[in-house]
Amino acid sequence: MATKESKRQVRELVEELEQRVQSGPAIRDAEIQSARDFLRQHDFSPASDYFNRLAHVANRLQGRAREIFQPRTKCNYGGRAGGYQMQVQSIFDHVILSTCYTGDFNNKHGRVKISHRFNQEGRVDFVELKYLNALHPPLNGELRKLLIVKDYSSLRKDWYAAEACVLRVLPQELIFLYEDIFRCPKPQLFAWLLNIGHGLVEDCLKNLNSRKNKRPDSIPGLACPDFSRPASDGPNLGWSPEAWNQNGHARTVCLERTRTGCAVADRNGNGLPERPSQPAGYPAQLPLDALLQDEVALPILEKAAGLESVVEIEDPTEILVRYLRKIQCADPTPVRSA
Repeated sequence: MATKESKRQVRELVEELEQRVQSGPAIRDAEIQSARDFLRQHDFSPASDYFNRLAHVANRLQGRAREIFQPRTKCNYGGRAGGYQMQVQSIFDHVILSTCYTGDFNNKHGRVKISHRFNQEGRVDFVELKYLNALHPPLNGELRKLLIVKDYSSLRKDWYAAEACVLRVLPQELIFLYEDIFRCPKPQLFAWLLNIGHGLVEDCLKNLNSRKNKRPDSIPGLACPDFSRPASDGPNLGWSPEAWNQNGHARTVCLERTRTGCAVADRNGNGLPERPSQPAGYPAQLPLDALLQDEVALPILEKAAGLESVVEIEDPTEILVRYLRKIQCADPTPVRSA
């Protein structure tokens, strides 16, 4: 007869495996077999629900590409690429890319960090804003999910269409990304927020690969790049002004226009000097070049770099996101599930 303590242990073990099916790290076949052996060794009945739950976990894993099990902690990278200071966090089965934007509006100085989380297939799970120096000071340090895909943890990772929730009222600090952003139609605005993440990834990888052969094979020592001074020039996202249109069915890049009252140093607001502050990320931050050796993050970023999205508005707080492959012709082909 199973003891109370063994029941507690097996409950925790099975619940952890069920959680890892969705969020990682990868489950090895030996772990499921070990859990079954634990049940038998502690006299659990063959009819126990725990055996059924383990079988369900095993079935969920059938047909998935076998992942290399690499016990690892979060890897944190930082540095400059493609004209931006970036932070990239590799966390088991997803990657978060962050960069900072700063500017002035109505004689107030502000700075925000925008983060895109990409799943294993390069799709965006959410776009998040953090107030580093809010135009309204009480907001400093707070987070806002600008866009979040519904139930992203349980969706098939290579989805090509999904519903997402968006903020009804967007932070005014988004003018640091593009000063006329609130004059854009809503479908273009949200598609742009998604696509700047994919564009930054594309620029980052191109830049890292272009300088790969210009440096020694060995990766430099650990470093903390200075995130207190964003890049002085905007990145080339690879989207020409002609790509902008009014129906949301092409690459959604807003054209730069000049407006008084919004003093942004360049098109992304990254040109203004910043007071010294603590660098972003963790003390043991790896240089950005080390991303090219990350067997988990690099495939995710390569997939993200080849994608872009279009958006349909369903109501003020919900949208439909569709993914397309980046191709040169004017009529992109939807990314269909295999």
